Amino acid sequence: MKKQLIWSLMLIGLVLAGWQIYHRSGLFNKQTPQAMNPSIAVEVQPIVTTVIREVEVFTGTLLPESQFTVAPRISGRLEKLLVNIGDEVKQGQLIAVLNDDEFAQAVDQARAELDVARANIEENRSTLDLARREFERAESLREKKIVSVAELDAAESQYKTALARQKVAVAQVAQKEAELKTNEVRLAYTRIKASWENGIESRVVGERFVDEGGMLTANSPIVSIIDISCLRAVIHVIETDYPRVKVGQRAIVTTDAFPGRVFEGSIARIAPLLKEAARQARVEIDIPNPERLLKPGMFVRVEIEFDRHDNATVIPVDSLVKNNGNWGIFIADTEAMRAKYVRVTPGIVSGTMVEIVEPQISGLVVTVGQHLLENGSPLSLPETVREPS
Repeated sequence: MKKQLIWSLMLIGLVLAGWQIYHRSGLFNKQTPQAMNPSIAVEVQPIVTTVIREVEVFTGTLLPESQFTVAPRISGRLEKLLVNIGDEVKQGQLIAVLNDDEFAQAVDQARAELDVARANIEENRSTLDLARREFERAESLREKKIVSVAELDAAESQYKTALARQKVAVAQVAQKEAELKTNEVRLAYTRIKASWENGIESRVVGERFVDEGGMLTANSPIVSIIDISCLRAVIHVIETDYPRVKVGQRAIVTTDAFPGRVFEGSIARIAPLLKEAARQARVEIDIPNPERLLKPGMFVRVEIEFDRHDNATVIPVDSLVKNNGNWGIFIADTEAMRAKYVRVTPGIVSGTMVEIVEPQISGLVVTVGQHLLENGSPLSLPETVREPS
């Protein structure tokens, strides 16, 4: 047993001595540097110089440039409706006709009453002339002491009475003329026309609210008339974008109704306040629509360019890494196959690309694997990568 124990201890001692010799000889550590500090496989992209734009996209709705409702000023039965949805309407065009029997009769009656009033003027004029002559004769005879004062007073009284009646008759004629004009206007109200002050000479019918035969009250809507030669896109901007929006600024408008089609407009009006609930301000954009492709109510996307830099140094946004509150990137040194950390100042962000304001950089920027890197880390690049010229 003692011999076996001694031989076991001697064998363990030999093994330990051999391990120390092997370790010190360097055979064990021959592969250690590479194993302890291996190359990191990354992907890179060239740093390019191009145009970059700061663009915001807003969503909104199209409204007609102008819209109004055609309605009767009087009550009546709708006898004819001469337009329908989508019809083109010109300035002053007849839209609808109400039943006018009652109003035509009122005009005839007013005209007859005016004739009677005018006849009364003629009758009273004869009486007035006679009373005036009698009064003048009585004055002449009184001067000659032929008639008494009482007879002169009676003649004067008759003359003044006839004169007053004549004035009343004249006033009645004026009254009857006004009544006739009123009834003629009411009769004209039975013929309802489209009328507007400004804009193009033709517009379109947007909606129809009634059908022929229906009884209408005053101001009941019949149809709506809209101007779609120029539409208005309404968007809402948040307070951080509000100071950057200016009247006259160019806007690009797109809609799902016309994929790939671009419409140009310009900012026409900016609300002077922000709604407290949403902290947003209303912005209106005028969009010429000569082909009348766009329609009110369409959902649109409005692209507004806030800034633009030509010859900007641009890299993918994913290349940026943040270190102690500072932005930086890793540039691939293809000769030393090492990563070089560069602290940068980002500028405009456009989609997946970002502008680097400073410093001036060139070469290849690490886009995948940069979060595993440190300054000087060894790199492993795809064999197809070449340093940009």
